[in-house]
Amino acid sequence: MDLSDLQIFRSVVKEGGVTRAAEKLNRVQSNITTRVRQLEQDLGVALFIREGKRMQPSPAGKLLLDYADRLLELAQEARDAIHDATPRGLFRLGSIESTAAIRLPAPMHEFHVRYPEVRFELVTGGQKDLMAGVLSGELDAALMPEPIPGPVDRAVIYDEELVIVAPYGHPPIRKPRDAKPKTMLAFEYGCPYRLKMEQWFAMAGEVPEKTVEMSSWHAILGCTAAGMGISVLPRMVLASFPQPQYFSLHPLPAGLGRAPTMLVWRKGAMSPNVRALRELLTAHVVQSAEKSPRKKTMAKAS
Repeated sequence: MDLSDLQIFRSVVKEGGVTRAAEKLNRVQSNITTRVRQLEQDLGVALFIREGKRMQPSPAGKLLLDYADRLLELAQEARDAIHDATPRGLFRLGSIESTAAIRLPAPMHEFHVRYPEVRFELVTGGQKDLMAGVLSGELDAALMPEPIPGPVDRAVIYDEELVIVAPYGHPPIRKPRDAKPKTMLAFEYGCPYRLKMEQWFAMAGEVPEKTVEMSSWHAILGCTAAGMGISVLPRMVLASFPQPQYFSLHPLPAGLGRAPTMLVWRKGAMSPNVRALRELLTAHVVQSAEKSPRKKTMAKAS
């Protein structure tokens, strides 16, 4: 039993016979008759009471008609949804923790209000796990910094400024040897921010005395403030921290101080949900830039 069988069955019921159903469906009568008989054989019941050319649904036929109506309507709804650009359904977004905590709350709220038919789920994790989720289809999209380790489609959303974070009062840090102590506080291996810090040490021909891995930027900042070591994080993380006075910030060399955050999704799988989120995030970035004090100061100076 397939949808075309149900379509033919329903047409015969509504038209009262094979002849008018064949005209309605633009098919030959013999084809309609054969399909009806095959459906009856498949179900093992008579679906019609035949009175000459007139066909009335049997009790089993009346029962099937109700299901046929619902199934055909649901199939049409599915076709409409597939071709409709309106966001709807389950949308699983992945993100690194700092972006999720600081960048996403306002856009997620607006997305929820604007697209009430979307069931939004946010999953946080490291770069490796997020990419695995996107490639497997468990995540519809994810926000993560470059480099992107996978064959995916992508769009730049945020351009984060990275800084070296040290305890308050730490002397200027221009080279790794200036750090006291030379302990690197970082996320798991493969994190783009950790990679920047490793490159900074390598450019000076040095290595950290010790590397301490942590899973939370809150923990990294707490240990940095306590003097356990130094870290590399986006400046926006410090801007949102409730007690930034416990830290000193130091610039990274040119080429290491920027970390674009990308929205990534499987190749050729930009759904209406992903497209809507990309447009909304881009709009929020533009609005934030227009409200930026730095932008206003530059405009006034010119």
